[in-house]
Amino acid sequence: MKSPKYLDESFETVCKELVKIFIQKNKDYGKGNILDTKELGIAYRVSDKLNRLKNLLECKKNPKNESIDDNWLDIAVYAIIAIQFRRGWFQKLKLSPKK
Repeated sequence: MKSPKYLDESFETVCKELVKIFIQKNKDYGKGNILDTKELGIAYRVSDKLNRLKNLLECKKNPKNESIDDNWLDIAVYAIIAIQFRRGWFQKLKLSPKK
């Protein structure tokens, strides 16, 4: 991956990763788990990710299944899903057919 030259370019690079993760996980798992537990469920999932992240950072572990970056990216995706949910978009909308 080419290293960005500017901070805003690096931000856009990470946002593109988030879109890919969101689409893949939506295809793999659907929306049911979020729709069942709503915003509070999202908060619990973020809490789980934060606890994993704290453990990895405190123990300086190099996990086999889920990297520190993976946890940060998942937290960011859940944050965006929470905003989509609060605006009513997550409940109503589907992935575009071209994805």
